[in-house]
Amino acid sequence: MSLELECPARISRLQEKLQALELDGALFIYPIDIYYFTATRQNSTLWVPAEGEPLLLVRKSYTRAKDEACVADIRPFPRSKEFASLFAGQQKIGMTFDVTPVQQFNYYSKLLPGREFSDITMLNRELRSVKSAWELERMRYSGVQLSRVFASVADFLQPGMREVDLATEFEARLRKIGNEGYVRMRAFNQELFMGLAVAGSSGSTGGFFDGAVTGQGMSHASPHGASVEVIKPGQPVLIDYAGVFDGYIVDMTRMYVCGELNETLENAFTVACQIQAEVAAKLKPGAICSELFVLAVEMAAEAGLGHCFMGPPGEQAKFVGHGVGLELDEFPVLAPGFDMPLSVGQTIAVEPKFVFPELGPIGIENTYAVTEQGGEKISVLSDALVRI
Repeated sequence: MSLELECPARISRLQEKLQALELDGALFIYPIDIYYFTATRQNSTLWVPAEGEPLLLVRKSYTRAKDEACVADIRPFPRSKEFASLFAGQQKIGMTFDVTPVQQFNYYSKLLPGREFSDITMLNRELRSVKSAWELERMRYSGVQLSRVFASVADFLQPGMREVDLATEFEARLRKIGNEGYVRMRAFNQELFMGLAVAGSSGSTGGFFDGAVTGQGMSHASPHGASVEVIKPGQPVLIDYAGVFDGYIVDMTRMYVCGELNETLENAFTVACQIQAEVAAKLKPGAICSELFVLAVEMAAEAGLGHCFMGPPGEQAKFVGHGVGLELDEFPVLAPGFDMPLSVGQTIAVEPKFVFPELGPIGIENTYAVTEQGGEKISVLSDALVRI
């Protein structure tokens, strides 16, 4: 299987959904959606009719899109007065409103007056959440490569180095083996730079990032990830990075300590691993995402750690797992209210973590594929705490 075969199959599945909704087609303007259906990320607009061949209209680079795209009809983006003529008879049009700015929506509404636009966000996200065998192979490769770098941390982590020094060493090794660095996120106002390496109370700093651990970052303008704080003996060192190879993301976290952890942190780490094991075993088709979240929360509470589960007290993230693929925040989400049943081929990063304001964060994270037998671990490295 290759992208030349993947993309037509993806378009065919999309067209079946569009026909079921009685839409005439779907207009995509978000780059990673366009890549998913065409295999090119060039600046373009994709029209997928409910029946027939898709049309890719390219602003830049037309030459590269012609070389890369797995669709036959590729044209330069037309002048405004010519645009509507391409959509004669197309009245009901789907768009992904979750990533369509108002300005862009108004622009296309003006180009296509009188059309009825419908939101196909859920259709698109659910479609993309189920990975093909080809996609799973890409993710397994990402998992192996990312695990290689995590396995080397003991070679360069030492007390006295700054968090940013640790991050630099990790990121350099990850880049040298081909990590692409683009950790794409779909959610509005979310961003990160490859991952984070934090230690002790510095890692307990709350922040904008929708996750259990944020870190201080380097400034108020970049309040996420490693800081210039020095790593001390006995502090929990949490390293959470995404590996991105061939566009596909695998997310994982491992714990390290220079010396020994105190009893509270040791216990919390054990509980985090137990929660992960219970959730991973239930990653089977038909399992309800919100129920898996409740399971994790109940286990944390039973261990007396509910107050610091998934974030510092008062600033806790409301999930314990998130879909990954071409984006870090894909469907499904193991979260309250997300009552979607799991499907074979979905890929989920499960990340039970605890954050103690004075001591620091501790936890585990692995990426799994949903199978009939439970979660297949894609981030293949041992979960064990590494003592330096």
